[in-house]
Amino acid sequence: MEIKGKICVVTGAASGIGRALCHAFAAEGAAHVVCVDMNAEGAAQTAQDVGGHAYTVDVSDEGQIADMIDTVERDIGPIDLFFSNAGIAVGGGMETPNAEWQRTWEINVMAHIWASRKLVPLMASRGGGYLLNTASAAGLLNQIGSASYGVTKHAAVGLAEWIAMTHGDDGIKVSVLCPQAVRTEMTRGHEDHVAALNGMMEPEAVAFCCVDAIREETFLILPHEEVREYMKNKTDNYDRWIGGMRKLNRKFGALDT
Repeated sequence: MEIKGKICVVTGAASGIGRALCHAFAAEGAAHVVCVDMNAEGAAQTAQDVGGHAYTVDVSDEGQIADMIDTVERDIGPIDLFFSNAGIAVGGGMETPNAEWQRTWEINVMAHIWASRKLVPLMASRGGGYLLNTASAAGLLNQIGSASYGVTKHAAVGLAEWIAMTHGDDGIKVSVLCPQAVRTEMTRGHEDHVAALNGMMEPEAVAFCCVDAIREETFLILPHEEVREYMKNKTDNYDRWIGGMRKLNRKFGALDT
């Protein structure tokens, strides 16, 4: 899919990967870039930078997502590409309070479901569309120091797979973004965490990978190529992989708790 002339919506657009993708989409000639974030000032600044439109939305609320989509479709036009990117990370294991588990679930998983629930029928009725969902390398390899992050990002990958295999015949293209550490507000202060062992990537580099993957209609986006080899090691010998992760946990597990 070429971005030129398309209407693109980006959540988590106030900073980080979301902001970088807004700039990348504008540079690719998108007809409109819709910048969505619960940070109203940040979303407005990104929209101003790219000549787009800003909407203040808390993606943990299905109604707000649905209302935003309705407004964009009515006032701007049919959404061609929806980048469900907003996410959160909470440190800790099973002791993490239920309220934090729930909010992490709502933002990292349900927000993708709610956007897809609204958009897939609309996109299918007009011949297709594109869903780009941010998960994480943690959705493929798990996350030292944060049970809720690892679990919800696994679910996000599983959801993207399900949409792709169930609605591909409806013209719905799906990509899932699975980077390791990216220099964003979420990773500030965690530059020495295990996720950054292969380097802290800049959001602009991740955006470039995403645009390339959209053009090629590639499902799995791995800005850190090392992740592909880690996946192979995991499936080749699960017990050995668990042993290696235990070693990493002994070194890094206390950083986020």
